[in-house]
Amino acid sequence: MFKPRHKSPVTLGFGAALLPVATLVGLLAVSFYLFGDSAALGPNQIALVFSALVAMYIAWLHGHTVEALGAAAVASVTTAISALFILLGVGALIGTWALSGTLMAMVYYGLQLLNPDYFYVTSCVICAVVAVSIGSSWTVAGTIGIGLMGVAESMGLSPAITAGAVISGAYFGDKSSPLSDTANLACAAAGSNLYDHVKESLWTSVPALLLAFGIFLTFGSSGEFDTTKVTSFIDEMFHPSVWHFLPLLLVLVLAVMRWPPFVTIFIGALAGGVMAALLAPERAISFADATNLPGWLAIIKGVWAALATGYVSNTGFPAVDTLLTRGGMSSMLSTVWLILVALAFGGIVEKAGILERLLGPL
Repeated sequence: MFKPRHKSPVTLGFGAALLPVATLVGLLAVSFYLFGDSAALGPNQIALVFSALVAMYIAWLHGHTVEALGAAAVASVTTAISALFILLGVGALIGTWALSGTLMAMVYYGLQLLNPDYFYVTSCVICAVVAVSIGSSWTVAGTIGIGLMGVAESMGLSPAITAGAVISGAYFGDKSSPLSDTANLACAAAGSNLYDHVKESLWTSVPALLLAFGIFLTFGSSGEFDTTKVTSFIDEMFHPSVWHFLPLLLVLVLAVMRWPPFVTIFIGALAGGVMAALLAPERAISFADATNLPGWLAIIKGVWAALATGYVSNTGFPAVDTLLTRGGMSSMLSTVWLILVALAFGGIVEKAGILERLLGPL
């Protein structure tokens, strides 16, 4: 049953190798046309699954066994397990930081310190410095980056451009830091010296960062932003203080101490829950919607819900509610789903030699 058409794998023709890739491109185009921005919430994943089946069929016709192709898909997915856990941890962290007021504290102080004329380039510099210090781009993006995007939205600036500045700085720090997992992994695989690797990486990463600086400087706004209304509302509702930054400080310290990324991020999420219980118990109780429970149990339920499904804000201030209604492990499930099916597709394509056949003529 499911025996391949050939006794041993044979070389794919160019047309056969092109078919799975063309199928994927076509289905993704149709997915975006039919579903728009919501395509990433499921339709794109279906396109990848169908394209993986096409790739598997083409490989089976050319001598590969179904068992070997399945094993290749599983092996490819396995490489991302640690990354998937990190994503889930980031979702939990965002949920409790929104509940505790940590995100609002970042926005509050950011509105008072950041100049909108240089906001994007300043965000890039901050993220680069922190990422070099801790060696983790995802930690920076999931913590400081989220806060900077909130500041941008409150200032009337573009959260999308801010996200670009955050990622530009975070990835520079990740690639240029001796604390980076990816840098250490690359050196271990290649048998090279870590600091030689970092030094050589600077030849490409520094010009890229400088180019990003130049681009983000052109996006500065010369307008005046009256943030008094926003800051007054935040001060009244959340009472931001330096105590709200303790979860962030804890994450940075653990990252510098080289704790595993998922453990670091999830401890930061739990710290956010503790801060919510100490600094905003009434908010946690209200979010739990558990009038029949004792106060301490209602607080636990509220924090637990923020970890799992994220926080939903109902302050009545649209900008604040948009910023805080986010997070939870469940918010990352569509991304996890996308990663799983994309890696499965990639594993099958690599095992079948499809990419090698397509790139060979080039």
